Amino acid sequence: MDKLDLAKRLLEQLNMPTKQQSPLCCLALLAMAKLKKGTPSLRATNDWMRIHDIIAFIGENYGVTYAENSRETFRKQAMHPFRTAALIEDNGKATNSPDYRYRITDEFLKVIQDEGCPHGENASLSLFLKRHDSLSAIYASKKRMQKMPVKINNKDFMFSPGKHNQLQKAIIEEFAPRFAPNSECLYVGDTTQKDMVKEIDKLSQLGFEITLHDKMPDVVLYREDKNWIYFVESVTSVGPMDSKRILEIESMTGKVTAGKIYVTAFLDFQTFKKFAGKLAWETEVWIADMPDHMIHLNGDKFLGPR
Repeated sequence: MDKLDLAKRLLEQLNMPTKQQSPLCCLALLAMAKLKKGTPSLRATNDWMRIHDIIAFIGENYGVTYAENSRETFRKQAMHPFRTAALIEDNGKATNSPDYRYRITDEFLKVIQDEGCPHGENASLSLFLKRHDSLSAIYASKKRMQKMPVKINNKDFMFSPGKHNQLQKAIIEEFAPRFAPNSECLYVGDTTQKDMVKEIDKLSQLGFEITLHDKMPDVVLYREDKNWIYFVESVTSVGPMDSKRILEIESMTGKVTAGKIYVTAFLDFQTFKKFAGKLAWETEVWIADMPDHMIHLNGDKFLGPR
């Protein structure tokens, strides 16, 4: 079997993420085992190596040239994930030390060597899989741990990690009770699930005309006692309530008769200052760091429909 195919098959059997089955990762693994094209897997070794040594081995034995400045790419795509999955270890030196080295663990070296056996199942691989969670499982577990629970319309949801969703969580849990009491969330998206909550029937009743091409505001709240709709943009890097954004929302809500309130939400005052010059007049600003206060941009009334 071709050595690259062997390395890829092994990484697949370990349930490594697709990104860690790339040619770069396969070549890095072969280099660390010092497996040349004609070297039997049984002769794999686990000497200490620098990333520089790995790049040199690949160039000399597989004809693939990586520049020296690609070391960070190797570190992020191969070395760190391999170490997390218990395939390799480092020598404990400071990462900026010239003596910093990696090597394949003794346990995983046996897996590689047994992969070259002509008959039967790789018993070392089966044992390794029993002892260690796959990297895909580790990453999935970390993602689950990082997810943020949020209660929307008295139902439990989980937001993906990230500043944007952190702010959306604050809008629902901190802004809404203070400035849109007893409101219903008609729409909110997640960075990985675009329409986490989308109350189509209620939006239609209110007069929304939504097409596949329309970009909904990040959070839409409806306060029935006032007949007010709050359009809230969660801004961490782009997308404040500027004049262009308001025109886009107006185009999809031309038949909506409820009062419309436009709000730009920020995590902190520093982010607000970056966008202050772009915000449209007659809109509201809410800053999560100061949840009890609002900033109203001009006008003769505070927090009311346009």
